[in-house]
Amino acid sequence: MALIFSHFEDYREEPPAMDKFNEELVKVPFGTKSLDAVLCVPASLNDVRTAVILTHGAGGDMNFKHLVSLARALASDGFLCLRFTCKGLNLAYRVKAYNAVWDYLKTLERFTLKNIFFGGRSMGCRAAAALARQLSDESEDAVQGVICLSFPLHPPGKTHSRHQRSEDLKMLPGSVCVLFVSGTEDTMCNGDLFNEVLKDMKAEAEVFWLQGGSHGLTVKGRPEDSVMDEVNLKVLQWIKDKTTLGN
Repeated sequence: MALIFSHFEDYREEPPAMDKFNEELVKVPFGTKSLDAVLCVPASLNDVRTAVILTHGAGGDMNFKHLVSLARALASDGFLCLRFTCKGLNLAYRVKAYNAVWDYLKTLERFTLKNIFFGGRSMGCRAAAALARQLSDESEDAVQGVICLSFPLHPPGKTHSRHQRSEDLKMLPGSVCVLFVSGTEDTMCNGDLFNEVLKDMKAEAEVFWLQGGSHGLTVKGRPEDSVMDEVNLKVLQWIKDKTTLGN
């Protein structure tokens, strides 16, 4: 397992142009119900080879500002992005919903996808990691990687929960790569305890520590858009390192 710890101290990149994609509201079948979702499609359909699925944390929905920003940045750079809403607070229910979205993505015949990444924020990335582990038991190439925004290792002040919450991470195989984006001031992810989890992981893990970042990935004294642009750039660079777009 390779661990890379990084942070950007000076971000000067311009945000990606927002005129390089289209957004489509979709309904994802989920049992007798459906899940609200938005498909963010790059303007050049012929070049789409990689897709990213994103979902929100325990609160809010797919329109959480950071998820929208990341989805649009991904699509502007040639990646298909499907973000969805699932408000259930039961993790097993969330995983089933995530599985339904993954199944739906594979039915979109207009795309020839070679790589699929799961991602989410807080509880959403727990569901993403859990499904990635389940699918990897069936096929090594089902999912290429997992993007964990503010992984909630434990509730504030209740660090004993880390053992249960990190189980899926530790069971991910070496064929899956993981990007963690966490704030250094996140009260739900003690840095020392998190490092212990990383040492026990078989998957290739990279950690981007957002200096001064909270669990919501906000930084006191910094404009929110600046922080989102920094996080988006890191995610984009990481995916590009793991894939070939084919263009």
